[in-house]
Amino acid sequence: MSLTDRFMLAFKGSDFAHGQTEIGNKRRNGKTEAKSFIVKQPLTKELIQEHLEGKKGIGSIPINKDNNCYFGVLDIDTYPIDHVEIKKKCEKLKLPLVVCRSKSGGAHLFLFMKEATKASEVRDYLGEISAALGYSGCEIFPKQDEILFERGDVGNFINLPYFDAKNTVRYAIDKKGDDLTLEEFLNEVDKSKVSLADLEKIDFGTQREQFKDAPPCLQMFLLMGIPEGTRNNVMFNCGIYVKRKFPDSWKEKLEEMNQKHCLPPLPASDIVTLQGQLDKKEYFYTCKAEPLVSHCNKSLCMTRQFGVGTSEASPEIGGLTILLSDPRLYFLDVDGKRLELTTEQLQMPIQFQRACMEQINFMPPLTKSGDWQPIVNDLLSNATEIEVSEELTGFGQFKELLETFCMSRIRAKFAEELAVGKPWTEDEKTYFTMKGLQEFLKQRGFTLYNRPQIQQRLKDMNDGNVCNGMYKVKDENGNWTNIRVWWVPKFKSAEVEIPVNNEEEFEEDVPF
Repeated sequence: MSLTDRFMLAFKGSDFAHGQTEIGNKRRNGKTEAKSFIVKQPLTKELIQEHLEGKKGIGSIPINKDNNCYFGVLDIDTYPIDHVEIKKKCEKLKLPLVVCRSKSGGAHLFLFMKEATKASEVRDYLGEISAALGYSGCEIFPKQDEILFERGDVGNFINLPYFDAKNTVRYAIDKKGDDLTLEEFLNEVDKSKVSLADLEKIDFGTQREQFKDAPPCLQMFLLMGIPEGTRNNVMFNCGIYVKRKFPDSWKEKLEEMNQKHCLPPLPASDIVTLQGQLDKKEYFYTCKAEPLVSHCNKSLCMTRQFGVGTSEASPEIGGLTILLSDPRLYFLDVDGKRLELTTEQLQMPIQFQRACMEQINFMPPLTKSGDWQPIVNDLLSNATEIEVSEELTGFGQFKELLETFCMSRIRAKFAEELAVGKPWTEDEKTYFTMKGLQEFLKQRGFTLYNRPQIQQRLKDMNDGNVCNGMYKVKDENGNWTNIRVWWVPKFKSAEVEIPVNNEEEFEEDVPF
């Protein structure tokens, strides 16, 4: 099997679409600006070859229409980033990940499966892995458990490594930090492939019986040890945990934790200070503060007896995909579930809340309009676009109805019928009144365009040239009169003659 074939097999994903990215300028934070879009064509060997030769950057969509995947990715884009340190962490925790440098200088940690695996399962394990590595909150691919395939949704793609393989900056590294050739990378992929059963055997710490009722981040620190630099924050949250679990003896339990789990233990005076703080009022876990946030496993935490419960129910949202139909449709990931939104639902916090309730049976907290706007702008700036065929756009629908209007049985037999709203074809043009066209569109339920928009679309169909003026016809009294008309180039189908039997032939064929 060629290297191209092996590469294509490693990144087997959607069989009906793939991603491409146009590279722009580099930002101050180190990330490179890029415009991403979906091409509704399968990922072919030819496209992979172009990618490896540096001719066209390609991305693969991990999730297929059956909601299964053969690989998943952790996309870490915190800067600066130490790829070697990440690789060492993976080796220490015995995680079956292949660490690659991304195009923007971040890290892509690839998980390769031996067989097709439910996207939800892969996402769950990648969530645990990210928490164990201290990169909770990083992007996970696939970004959703299920895609809305029947609605035109295809999922999100991840840019593939080894673009321009011979000179690539998107390479995998070994445990020494040396970059791997394409062939060495593919050998590493083959060695790292795991089954679902293999993943179940990985010890993340969160599956152990000890502290299983605590938030997973605290459980991990208590089992692995609380290092210097994190002790005060972690012990403060441990105090919240033991105060809930042992309301009558929590102070003694906190002192025990300090002696057993802090590396080294905090001074007794620091523990007394923490006890005094916690004694004054009821606190909630400081989930958004380090080091807890980097090791957060929110979905698991919400199931724990002394976890966050539902009081921290703000959803994780991201992975916006825009279907360029008319009107536009938006697909958004909300806690791993796919949400379909209109422009208004994405724009208005209360409509977004209602859409969550109707589609995923979840009511998120209502975000203030002033806070919602920057969230949406960030989603839009990083959105993936899906091109659609013209018939799915408003202009495509308009053109189709216009052709029907111009070519249907209602069209005029004489120019004078323009006065009653019928279209008239003459000299490679079809003429009509705006009133006649608008009435036809209204009858067909087309309301996307108002009069100025219709006028602009007619102008577009005439290559931007003037497309309206006065047409002279005779009125019912035989007098010449002017009618304001619009026109478009004659539709080609106007030249097609439809043969029909005349009345005599019909009477000969049907006996009475």
